[in-house]
Amino acid sequence: MKITKDIAIEDLVDNVPQAVKYLMHEGIKCIECGEPIWGTLEDAAKEKGYGDQEIEGFVQDLQAFADDPSKEVEEPQAKIHVKKMDGDSQKNKG
Repeated sequence: MKITKDIAIEDLVDNVPQAVKYLMHEGIKCIECGEPIWGTLEDAAKEKGYGDQEIEGFVQDLQAFADDPSKEVEEPQAKIHVKKMDGDSQKNKG
């Protein structure tokens, strides 16, 4: 299957099961209440503020999933920011 920015979300979900999880990680909702969202990949991505270059990246990634159905979506790395507490500065504030 050929993936383009003009692919209908419904066709994408039906033919590339990994697309749901991939797009979810990108903040693009493609399923609501168990039913595909209507519109195209480009429509859904632009609604979330993505530009043409980012959409092209989605097309390439999704094409890789279409070409290899056994390929799994990589989990995004959690970003945790730890602020070091400086005991001395806390003492001086009292």
